[in-house]
Formats: sequence, structure tokens, C-alpha cells
Amino acid sequence: MEGLFTIESLFTLFMLILLQVVLGFDNLLYISLESKKAPEDKQSYVRKLGVGLAIVLRIVLLFALMSLIQYFQDPFASLHDNSVIEFSFNIHSVIVLGGGVFIIYTAIKEIWHMMLMKEHAEIEPSKASIGKIITWIVIMNLVFSFDSILSAMALTSHMEFTGQIILMSIAIIAGGVMMIVLADKVANFLKKNKMYEVLGLFILLIVGIMLLSEGGHLAHLTLFGNPVTPMSKTTFYFVIIVLVLIDIVQGRYQKNLLKQKAVADKIVEKVKE
Repeated sequence: MEGLFTIESLFTLFMLILLQVVLGFDNLLYISLESKKAPEDKQSYVRKLGVGLAIVLRIVLLFALMSLIQYFQDPFASLHDNSVIEFSFNIHSVIVLGGGVFIIYTAIKEIWHMMLMKEHAEIEPSKASIGKIITWIVIMNLVFSFDSILSAMALTSHMEFTGQIILMSIAIIAGGVMMIVLADKVANFLKKNKMYEVLGLFILLIVGIMLLSEGGHLAHLTLFGNPVTPMSKTTFYFVIIVLVLIDIVQGRYQKNLLKQKAVADKIVEKVKE
């Protein structure tokens, strides 16, 4: 226990919390969009309860990964020496691939609803129960947890087992509390700024693609002799920055066009007078 209060341990704890916050960004976006399926007066409750349950299950997952890590990494289905496809699936890769597929499906479905000019509130609350929404938030939170927990295990590999568990548990709880605090703020921002909802959905789509590439890499997936390589975090954040800049430029350009149109309409009205 004394080793937990050293400068090195405190710095490691800081890095673990920072890791939870950075890797929790995409999870936070998913929670904000998924919670919109609940009745408006229940959305904040759904977000907080979903994240709260996920914190408990993350700690359970931490213990499971620490004890059974080799079973998550051992392949259970393999195919080699094939010119079309090769793979070596393990539990970790299947979970990440499944999460990627579900997120891509969710993003495309919501984008399609937007294209049909239907409000989420008109089509979802009657179909999705609060329990179902919370369940999906918890499940996807656990999917997003894998990378952060494995990264945390790498950061604390120099420590004893007890020290690893304590530091990572503190980081998970701290990161979860931050998510509970920020979830409402992100959701309210998207609610007040509908135009950014489209941006958020496309970011979610890219998150799904990133998970698919990561899952394919973990499964050693090869298609027509070309191995699937994971999308790096640097590439991911670069794409996000580009999307945000495009959205800002597009928004300002549209405002300028509307101003020009308004001025032109006034000139036409004066000429007619």
C-alpha cells in the first residue's frame, strides 16, 4: 500500500484518469445520442444510471481481464492458407468487431431518419423501453472499456497485482464520474445545436469503422492477401478535426449565403416599390 503514494504511482494514476477521459469521448457521444430514444424527462436519469452501472461492470471486467487475459487472447476459430480470407478470431476481437458493427448500424439508422426529416422523439420512445436503452448503454460502455483497460494494464505493468487493481479502479471510478457530469452537458449541447447532431453521427460512424479495423487486426484478418490494419488514434482525431472544421466552414458559408439572399431580396422589393 505504501507504494501507492509515491510520485511515480500518483503520476501513473493521473495518466490512467487522462486515458479514461480521452478514450471515453466516443463513448460519451454514443450515450448522448442513445439516451435521446427515452422520453425527455427520463433522459438524464437514463444517462446517469447507464454510466453508473457501467462503472461497476467495468471494475468487474477489470478483475476478469486481469485474471483471464490469456483466454480473451487465445484464438478459438482460425482459417489459414486461403487466398480470399484468413483469420484467427479470439473473444477480444469478436467483442470489438460486434461493437463496431452495432455502432455503424446505429449511426446509419439515425442518419437515415434525419434524411427522412423525422424527429427521433416521434419514432423512438414508443419502441425503445428505458431498460433496453440502459442495457445498450452499459453493453457499449463495456465494449469501449476493453481498449482503455488493456492500455491501463500496460501502464501499470511494473506494479504489483494489488496496486494495479487499486489504481485502475480509482481511474475507472473517476472517469465514470466525469462521464456522468459531462453526459448531460453534451446531450444538452446537441439538443440546443441540432446542426451538430449530424456531425456527431458521422463521428460515431467513424468510431464504428475504427472498431472494425481494430477488431480485424486483433483477429489477424486478411482479405485477398491484404491484412486489416487498425486505424491509429492519431488518424482518428485528425479525421475528427477535419470534420469539425468542415462543419464550421459549411455553417458560416451557409449563413453568408442567407445574408446575401436577404440583401438581394430587399433590393428587389425596393425596385418593385
